[in-house]
Amino acid sequence: MNPLQNTSDSSLLEAEEESRKTDPSPCVLGYIPIIYYSILLGLGLPVNILTAVALSKLAFRTKKSSYYYLLALTASDILTQIFIIFVGFILQTAILHRKVPNAFIHMVSVLEFSSNHASIWITVILTIDRYVALCLPLQYRSLSYPERTRRIIICVFLASFVTGIPFYWWSDVWRDPRTPGLLDRVLKWVHCFIIYFIPCTIFLLTNSVIIVRLRRKSESKRYKLRIGKTTAILMGITTVFALLWAPRTIVIIIHMYVSSVHKNWKVHLAMDIGNMLALLNTAVNFFLYCFVSQRFRDMVREILGLQKSCHMVEGKKSHSDNFSDSLKPMEIPQATAI
Repeated sequence: MNPLQNTSDSSLLEAEEESRKTDPSPCVLGYIPIIYYSILLGLGLPVNILTAVALSKLAFRTKKSSYYYLLALTASDILTQIFIIFVGFILQTAILHRKVPNAFIHMVSVLEFSSNHASIWITVILTIDRYVALCLPLQYRSLSYPERTRRIIICVFLASFVTGIPFYWWSDVWRDPRTPGLLDRVLKWVHCFIIYFIPCTIFLLTNSVIIVRLRRKSESKRYKLRIGKTTAILMGITTVFALLWAPRTIVIIIHMYVSSVHKNWKVHLAMDIGNMLALLNTAVNFFLYCFVSQRFRDMVREILGLQKSCHMVEGKKSHSDNFSDSLKPMEIPQATAI
């Protein structure tokens, strides 16, 4: 039974007729993207599930907002891997060869963009939370607590789904040879601002303010003020995000005004590489957490049965307690790390 045709479907049919007249640009990388996405999904999905289990246990034991935000970030990364990597690239492209109803493609686009928005904007909220913890430590406990954190996370996921609905009309860049119309350009510019320009601006401003405030405190108090591991790793995550997503954002803008993926193999190649780099961002957080946090490593070992259950003692100070150290006031002795 064929789905009802709408305006977007008719435009896709026209594009398909035009594509028969012009040969599409070849995929220079061949099967490399499919192999890459299969490995990324095969390794990244189990690792993210393990991360989610560990963070949920830590959040339940400590009741700290940081763990809830990190858990939400991991959940959004899992959704991104399922909808974009598995359904979008592996299922539609490799297995079904995009021979699926147009309505299905459009619905998957909504889920892809929704999960993508959630992943990015949870990171934005986490960045703002760390900014408040470092720059407004006395007000932090009254502003950030588990109940409010859970409400904020729910609002971010709902807002991400709402902002993903307009992308039902997102054009298929891989098989659409026509020049992007007004609706295409509006959606692409909105996409670039939502997933890159606005988040990167917030990351740059908050990280700059944190560094400046820490430097001023260090100079005024005449002792060395150290950036906590949580803050340092968050700056690393935001930097990696800005670097990995920059190529894809640039290619989307080029696609709008220079040449389409369908007609130019160079743009096709750049889009493939840009997507591969951007989606790599969904599988690296586990290794960052393990590198930074002794508590997280102990929890992973406990889940895997490599050690006995660890007893979490609140208030016990440790250099590896990297998720709670950022809650301390800024006027502290030199031997204590933020």
